[in-house]
Formats: sequence, C-alpha cells, structure tokens
Amino acid sequence: QVQLRESGGGSVQAGGSMRLSCVASGPYVSIGWFRQAPAREREAVAVVTKNGNLEYGHFVEGRFTISQDSDKNTVYLQMTNLTPADTAMYYCATAWFCSWVPSQYNFWGPGTQVTVWG
Repeated sequence: QVQLRESGGGSVQAGGSMRLSCVASGPYVSIGWFRQAPAREREAVAVVTKNGNLEYGHFVEGRFTISQDSDKNTVYLQMTNLTPADTAMYYCATAWFCSWVPSQYNFWGPGTQVTVWG
C-alpha cells in the first residue's frame, strides 16, 4: 500500500501560477498528476517515470512542468499561465509500470482543489 499526500492547491487569478507537491510513502515506477472537473472524466495531466521519462496532456501546451525528487519520493507540478479551464480537483497517483491511463494507477491521493478565476 502506497499512501500519497498532495499539497499546494488553492485559488488563483487567470494567468497566474501554482505549484503542486505530492509525497509518496512507497516505491513506484510511474507517478503522475491527474485532474477531474465536475461532470467530466478524470484525465492525465503529466506523468513521470522513475527513469525520467515525461509525458504531458495535449492541453498543457508547455504551461506545466512535472519534476520529481526521487530521494524524497516527491513529485511536483509547476503550473503557469493558468486559465479557468484548468479548474479541477488534482490528484497524484502511482503505478507499478509505465502508463498514461488513470485506471491503471494503483494508488491515489485524496486530491487538492485548483480554482482559477477571472
């Protein structure tokens, strides 16, 4: 069992920036950020593997950067130029293999709300 704890969410004006953090209590192969807005399916935002492979959702368009501190089992999501369309609950999750599919992730954090206004 891997426990995950997200932090860093909140409310920001459109065009602003926000940094999310997630600490994992155990090992993983992939760790990623996913988001879910009301009445929408959960979607992958950014994923990084232990060996450093990265992948981003098409909607990121260079605005977000995922990074990890492997020694601390921590992953970060730096988000810039936020828009109201980025408003969602953001979740951190881990998987035992490389995957982009949310359903293939085994462990999930409780989520942190990101609200972009204006």
